[in-house]
Amino acid sequence: MENYIAENRQRFLDELFALLRLPSVSADPAYKSDVLATAEATAQFLREAGASAVEVCETPGYPVVYGEYLVSPERPTVLVYGHYDVQPADPVELWSSPPFEPEIRVTDIHPGGAIFARGACDDKGQFFMHVKAFEAMVATGNVPCNIKFMIEGEEEVGSANLAWYVKRNQERLACDVILISDTGMVAPGVPSLTTGLRGLSYVEVEVTGPNRDLHSGLYGGAVANPINALTEMIARLHDDRKRITIPGFYDKVETLSEAERAELAQAPFSLDAYKKALDLVDVAGEAGYSTMERNSIRPTLDVNGIWGGYTGAGAKTVIASKAYAKISMRLVPHQDPDEITQLFSDYFVSIAPAGVTVKVTPHHGGQPYVCPTDHPGYQAAVQALSDSFGQKAVPVRSGGSIPIVALFEQELGVKSILMGFGLDSDAIHSPNEHYGVANYFKGIETIPLFYRYFAKGLRA
Repeated sequence: MENYIAENRQRFLDELFALLRLPSVSADPAYKSDVLATAEATAQFLREAGASAVEVCETPGYPVVYGEYLVSPERPTVLVYGHYDVQPADPVELWSSPPFEPEIRVTDIHPGGAIFARGACDDKGQFFMHVKAFEAMVATGNVPCNIKFMIEGEEEVGSANLAWYVKRNQERLACDVILISDTGMVAPGVPSLTTGLRGLSYVEVEVTGPNRDLHSGLYGGAVANPINALTEMIARLHDDRKRITIPGFYDKVETLSEAERAELAQAPFSLDAYKKALDLVDVAGEAGYSTMERNSIRPTLDVNGIWGGYTGAGAKTVIASKAYAKISMRLVPHQDPDEITQLFSDYFVSIAPAGVTVKVTPHHGGQPYVCPTDHPGYQAAVQALSDSFGQKAVPVRSGGSIPIVALFEQELGVKSILMGFGLDSDAIHSPNEHYGVANYFKGIETIPLFYRYFAKGLRA
């Protein structure tokens, strides 16, 4: 199999580049035809790799691409999940090269070169590793498990229609474990397995004052300014120890034991390097926790966008009628996103000053997720990564959210193994997103080992 991968190395890159050239931005309706074209391209790559029953399955939104390779009812079944949609490339002017014209450039972290393009790491490069690993397994007659693929096109906008699809296709999607590469490694060359994901509650708030924009000279100091009110309200969401002030917010937060915290602290981390990479003088966060704990095992609340009034060139002296903000809360095990959204809404409305009204609109959310380290899939991934990297994989808790992971467990009754090969420094969702060429091929080499160990583990 190693020879097959080596002989087809350039083709594996060329085909990924073809996929990356398709601007499959699910958030922007202007790219609808490109998203649909990417679904068709994904389906064709699965067919060419050897999958059968390949189908571009319609949903109320963008389609789900399905394919399978069934070797025997006696063998375990692995369902591979990924997504072919990508984030918008904005602001495009900050890219060093066009976001949908992939190119390889050498970086300090990727001396062997990195692929620069939107979606290179999140998630086209990572799900395509599975397609190419599968191709190598089929071509060399080495497929120890039944394999199913489910690649969706709405992950970047909340996966609203994936639940619709999963609920209607439970028999088709039946499996023993789900394998996902939409996470990363804790450091270059350090294999990592994500054992937990934070959940998410995402809301938009609207603060309204007067019924129209007002002259700030004639009305300033006499009526409530919605922008002032909004900023004051946001400031009240944290105390001076950076704890969230919403009543009841921490009631169900899981507190890890000292032993569990010590195990997670084994992951290599340099605070100086972290600050340097982000051009920070210092870090900030909840008192009593390390930086790695703050962004993984503790809940957070952040303003993702804020706007209102005049922001154009020059001056326009107005008191805006309305002010807005988008706010996300990352949640830990046992925090329910619907409950947290309601707690936020009740509190935010209650702290509004006189003279303004408040509207809270929930957007998407997702449940937290934890995978036990004694699960056969987790153990198979540890062995595969240990073989591939020559060192044992490090367990990590991710600060990010993949809402559909909890959905899979609820609807299909199986755990998901989060075996990613990206890095935090790969600038996903940002200008100049990239993915190491070495990481891409390391994934292709490692994935077949997972299947081998998982098949052995369940048959043992």
